[in-house]
Amino acid sequence: MSLRARILAGELVVGPFQKTPSPQVTELLGRGGVDFVVVDQEHAPIGIEALDLIALAGRASGLPVLIRASHAAGPAIWPALDLGCAGVMVPHIRSAREAVTVAEAMKYARGRGFSPSGRAGNYGRMNPADYRARSDAETVFLAQIEDAAALPHLDEIAAVPEVDVLFIGPQDLALSLGCTGDAPEMQAAIDQVAAAAQHHGKAAGLFVGDPAQIAPMRARGISVFVCGSDQGLLQGGARRLMAASRDS
Repeated sequence: MSLRARILAGELVVGPFQKTPSPQVTELLGRGGVDFVVVDQEHAPIGIEALDLIALAGRASGLPVLIRASHAAGPAIWPALDLGCAGVMVPHIRSAREAVTVAEAMKYARGRGFSPSGRAGNYGRMNPADYRARSDAETVFLAQIEDAAALPHLDEIAAVPEVDVLFIGPQDLALSLGCTGDAPEMQAAIDQVAAAAQHHGKAAGLFVGDPAQIAPMRARGISVFVCGSDQGLLQGGARRLMAASRDS
């Protein structure tokens, strides 16, 4: 079952951001059993050449690789899909029109430029019609909700057929709302996003820094979690190592 199918079925899926431009890190995360990884091209130094190797490592380890695009324009989106990435997270989606712009860059049925010659098309060995259908059916779109201006438009964003996940960016959303992450306004916004997603048969997602946050947020209707990053996992492991060594 594809990652998109799992998400739309309401399964709990969890994965980290990857901020290090290293295919070995991707391979290790895959061997660690995470459901997916989101390669951060918005806030980390990961270009197309590094992404090519990361996508290759994801394929080799059976790990779906998504990207967090730098913006909603097509050239920030479709090259990753040609490389074999499973989908995209796009920041600052504030309207249905912005979501449609992403859909047009992702889906062949929406007019995305076609070439089966990349990794996603098995280097031209897939039947072109089968490749187009499979790509459109399996690529996943996570629309980041991280602006107060997006909240009045949640229903129309969720109604865009290609949007699979309304994904809350809590830090930016709290900043936009002018509050802290634990403020009542922020908690109300989380519930509002989850309700809009559920109403339209979509999933709701959230970034969390601590896996202990997953269970209570799952109870509030969130099913897609990005938890921490490869950097945090490495630092956390190093700190646990040193704490244990000093206690011995």
